[in-house]
Amino acid sequence: MADCEYCDASFDSEDAYLDHLDAEHSAELGRIDRRRVESRSSDEDTGVATGTLALGGILVVLVVAVGAFTLLQSGGSGGSVDAEQQPGAVGSVHFHGTIEMVVDGQQVDFSQGQYQLQADAFHFENGGGTQWHGHAQGVTLEYAMGTLDIGVTESSVTYQGTTYRDSDANTSVTVTVDGQPVTPSEYVLEEGDEIRIVVEQS
Repeated sequence: MADCEYCDASFDSEDAYLDHLDAEHSAELGRIDRRRVESRSSDEDTGVATGTLALGGILVVLVVAVGAFTLLQSGGSGGSVDAEQQPGAVGSVHFHGTIEMVVDGQQVDFSQGQYQLQADAFHFENGGGTQWHGHAQGVTLEYAMGTLDIGVTESSVTYQGTTYRDSDANTSVTVTVDGQPVTPSEYVLEEGDEIRIVVEQS
């Protein structure tokens, strides 16, 4: 289920959501959403005249330029990120790692549309949900998860509006990278990091 970030509409499929973005919000799309819509429509035979394509190309360049400027000024965040440390030099590096997040026995599926391409500095892409991509220097675990609207500290996880605290009765919160506990606000992600976030309630 995909929810539109520009209006209150919801869609059962990614294709329906991208059709809606193209038809209803094309002038207001951010850089990432524009790229998603364009990559999907470039696979289809549209039969559009060359002049229209040229005009569209100019519009896309303008939107991308404005979006890039805005994105670089804001630090490239996607979700509601309140991280202490913001990444810098977006686009200067490219590294990967894996993630597993389980909340009360249910694995979080990062391949869903709401988790794909949410920020330039950190994201999932191409429908993948286990390998994340880092494209900036100084991406902390706290910042990365914040781009997905998931709050993480060394002893709590906020997911889908609920905060789970390790100090709560019958609740266990584990946040590790490569099997070691970390402080998400301080830990800077690196190539090959294996993130594991687990919330258990009994």
